[in-house]
Amino acid sequence: MFGHCQDGLIVENMHDRPYTFDVGAEVTAAMAVICASVKRACPTLPIGVQILCAANQEALAVALASGADFVRVEGFVFSHVADEGILNACAGNLLRYRKQIGAEHIQVFADIKKKHSAHALTADVTVAETATAAEFFLADGVVLTGTATGSEADPKELEEVRSAVKIPVLVGSGVTLDNVKDYLSANALIIGSYFKKDGYWANGIDLERVKRFLDYIGQVRV
Repeated sequence: MFGHCQDGLIVENMHDRPYTFDVGAEVTAAMAVICASVKRACPTLPIGVQILCAANQEALAVALASGADFVRVEGFVFSHVADEGILNACAGNLLRYRKQIGAEHIQVFADIKKKHSAHALTADVTVAETATAAEFFLADGVVLTGTATGSEADPKELEEVRSAVKIPVLVGSGVTLDNVKDYLSANALIIGSYFKKDGYWANGIDLERVKRFLDYIGQVRV
């Protein structure tokens, strides 16, 4: 799946279901080939990588090998229960790995209160506090989502997170032409489902939807 991130692309293996914590070498290899091909086709466009589920070190390796610019990671701070199982925080190991492989130029954008997850373990920790923890643990940006793929993020939470941190805040799910006005204060928007036929993530790209959305964003920028 390709998600459009403002003026960039994120390559994700969303169709590779069911997701597992133990990502095979074949997935890493395939993603490296795909991302390198995308980078060759769009050499000036920022390219990001996400490998599900929570294969954050593998995503960093793919980004380094393919010339990508950033990764989107799950489980950066605070443990939670995802639909794949219990996901523990990875910031310390991930950033040390990034340094070990010479990939410190690759930015890490961390999901906070991740979608498709239960957050009862951290019910006493707000989304703004989660973002602050991610900033303290040296994330390059944080990603705010709704409860599931295609679900809207809460605009109030966006403002809470923006007020809490100095790093970029991205909105990572549920953005449409009808609601994008609620998210224009974000530093970037990750859009996948809305650009697909009928707004469903597994369908093919609907070029007319993409054109209408980008035309609107172009008008807003002017």
